[in-house]
Amino acid sequence: MNSVDVPAGQRRPGRGGGERTGSGSRQLLGPVRRRLYLGAGLSFVSSALGLLPYVAVAEIATSLLANGPTERSAVLWWVGAGVLGAAGRLGLLVLASLITHYADADLQRHLRAQLARHMAGVPLGWFAGRGSGELKKVMDDDIEDMHHLVAHALLDVAGALGLPLAAVVYLATVDISMTLVTIAILPLAAVAIRIAHRTMPARMAQLIGAQRKINNAAIEYVDGIQVIKTYGRSGHAYRRFSAAVDEFCDALAAWTAEAGRAMFASMALLSPASVLVVVLGAGTGFAAAGWLAPVDLLPFVLVGVGLPAPFMTLVQGTQLLRKASLAARHVSEVLAEPSLPAPTIARVPSVYDLRFTDVEFSYDGDNQVLRRISAHCPQGAITAVVGPSGSGKTTLTRLVPRFFDVTGGAISIGGVDVRDIPPAELLRLVAIVFQDVVLVRDTIRENLRLGRPDASDTAIEEAARAARIHDVIQSLPDGYDTVVTNRGGVLSGGERQRLTIARAILQDAPIVLLDEATAYVDPDNEIAVQQALAELTSGRTLLVVAHRLHTIARADQILVLDGGHIVERGTHDQLVERNGRYARMWSVQQTAVEAAR
Repeated sequence: MNSVDVPAGQRRPGRGGGERTGSGSRQLLGPVRRRLYLGAGLSFVSSALGLLPYVAVAEIATSLLANGPTERSAVLWWVGAGVLGAAGRLGLLVLASLITHYADADLQRHLRAQLARHMAGVPLGWFAGRGSGELKKVMDDDIEDMHHLVAHALLDVAGALGLPLAAVVYLATVDISMTLVTIAILPLAAVAIRIAHRTMPARMAQLIGAQRKINNAAIEYVDGIQVIKTYGRSGHAYRRFSAAVDEFCDALAAWTAEAGRAMFASMALLSPASVLVVVLGAGTGFAAAGWLAPVDLLPFVLVGVGLPAPFMTLVQGTQLLRKASLAARHVSEVLAEPSLPAPTIARVPSVYDLRFTDVEFSYDGDNQVLRRISAHCPQGAITAVVGPSGSGKTTLTRLVPRFFDVTGGAISIGGVDVRDIPPAELLRLVAIVFQDVVLVRDTIRENLRLGRPDASDTAIEEAARAARIHDVIQSLPDGYDTVVTNRGGVLSGGERQRLTIARAILQDAPIVLLDEATAYVDPDNEIAVQQALAELTSGRTLLVVAHRLHTIARADQILVLDGGHIVERGTHDQLVERNGRYARMWSVQQTAVEAAR
């Protein structure tokens, strides 16, 4: 047997889909829902208590205007009730706001960590067609936009219910008919506001789409500025960025105009002046008809006029809530993207040869990139993959660590399908050095330690020496403690590449994938690096993608790809003797080398 079975633990069963999170905000708010309900409850009570000062004034005024004697104790009681109501409202509102804002901070941290974990398991194919700006939007902008939904929305709704309900109960004890007239403006205003807001969702979606485009355009423009200026394309790139800005401005102008009209309608219908006109007009009529005592009109003037205030808060937050809801939907959609399927019963290989069996792959399901690729890479042997650009070389190597899953056939390590190997174990078995250098913003020491987190400083320096980068590191002012960024900072392109080679060496994996790993290595050190790789990959399965054929002339076997097919295979000498595709590529490169001398 070439593998052992291990328990799947908490891995998801089957191969059919990854971790999913339901769309909308309900599932996203799960970790903090209890705290939000607590905050909403406090806000409801706070809103109801806020009515007491107005009731106190109304009752004191009614008592003073009455024909009978006014009891001092009753007045003092209402004064105390009003003061306690105001203090209670303020205290509970502050407490509720603190609870929901702390909940929002915890939820932001939770969602960002969840997104980071989830996207680490999503196939790289998901990122195709999505710029850095979109990732920045979901990880940063969308979660920030959810602030109103988490920290304010429930408080506003609870506040909009507490005060009106308490007011209706109080006013109903004074006069039922006048109470119905006073609150009649609220449903009428709700209908009018709904009509005024009917196209706002479309405007908001347009604005968010324009924001996503401007994020992508800005990041692409900044990241590519060196290449853009080198080839004199700054004008073209700036026009693309400028067009994205113009589109955003147009969308913002349209949204602002419509939001302004909706807000005007809201304020006109729910303003204290509008309510006062209704209350005084109806109250005067009721009093003239003898249906209402004039002194009883005072509570409706003092209390009824304040009824629309909580609803105005809701209306003013409508756009923020709509934006927050769209952001929550986007976050949910990203979390709902399926991860690579994990095995039901995990298997770990005990030998490390690599086999491709009738492998087929398509990025979009229609256009085949690889067609029936079959090859065996013996353990400890060097297998090189060459071919013209677009032939599928890089795709083939990225299928091994499951950056994508094959759409047909299988890839196995030691007889174990890579889909049956736990993802963490698979990445431990495979060291990867791709043409695109990836460094994190940290010290050189910690960048190397990514290959093996428990590596000692001695092991790190040995790996750096093997990759011929130790002397370069030592020449830096802070040595291995020098901080580098994704662009390398103090390191040249070749030095950054050698740093990633050292990281792969430190990982000490039984399988090594090199995709144009020497593309940026300077000629002076290229032979030394090749010798170091040859020594340190002894006994390992090595799969190398190369354009410069002289770098893989000593490979144990060479696979020649064209159009997604293997068109030739053999050693360098065998392929040159056949005078086929490889021989022509070799001849062209040798001619170019001779011409350059």
